[in-house]
Amino acid sequence: MDNWDEVRTAYQVARLGTVSGAAEVLGVHHATVIRHIDAIEARLGVKLFQRHARGYTPTEAGEDLMRVAQATDDQLSQLAGRIKGQGDGVSGELVVTSLVSLSPLIAPALADFQRQHEGVVVRYLTGDRLFRLEYGEAHVAIRAGRAPEQPDNVVQPFLRQRFALYASRDYLARFGTPASEAEFAGHRFVGIDDPASRAPFSKWLRETVPADQIAFRATETLTLHEALLAGAGIGFCAVWDGEREPDLVQVLAPRDEWSAPLWLVTHVDLHRTAKVQACLAFLKDRARGWTV
Repeated sequence: MDNWDEVRTAYQVARLGTVSGAAEVLGVHHATVIRHIDAIEARLGVKLFQRHARGYTPTEAGEDLMRVAQATDDQLSQLAGRIKGQGDGVSGELVVTSLVSLSPLIAPALADFQRQHEGVVVRYLTGDRLFRLEYGEAHVAIRAGRAPEQPDNVVQPFLRQRFALYASRDYLARFGTPASEAEFAGHRFVGIDDPASRAPFSKWLRETVPADQIAFRATETLTLHEALLAGAGIGFCAVWDGEREPDLVQVLAPRDEWSAPLWLVTHVDLHRTAKVQACLAFLKDRARGWTV
């Protein structure tokens, strides 16, 4: 097989099921997609797809091709990510990923890092998805919870994030301020809408507060933060985040059992590059001044 463009086109058609979808992803005209499919089927002497009104369904041969093409595509993406991170200079694309809740800390730090290294283009990716370092999706990942265990990753401790219980001044004016768990009766709470959440503070809340008192639940920490500000109840907030909100009052002080570790994670193939080492050193230095 000497034409990767045709293989890649067939892979995208098999993955998406339509010529138009493949054309959009590949950035080509739909006629080019059809021409590639016809050419590769003619070259192999076998039908790769069943055509029907809803689109294209891969045949058994098409499924085989899709599996091989996907593995090849992943390997090429991995290679591209590694090549982008190589070189002796601190320049080019720098991809950092973290939970979106950390963005008020990380985004200003990355902006300052960029001011020191003007040749760097920052891509800061936030969200719950674990970006795959082994495929070059990110150079540096900041991850929370249990230490990542992937064998090809370099994992370093970064911070231990402290959490405390907070509520808005408006909520406390209406319902009063509990001095301890013994005074939680009659109060409303804000919590993560995931009974399987492994966050230490979330687990503690589920075990300590009756389910019917956790009256406002959400999947995103930023949404929970807004609910706290709106007076929906008492809930957990990172100490650094709570202290910058004048309308939030700390109800119960942070405890070790509520804290969560943060880790700096890099792939072994990129860990020693100048750009990654410069970013790691900068983040560690900046974190020394954070009250988290």
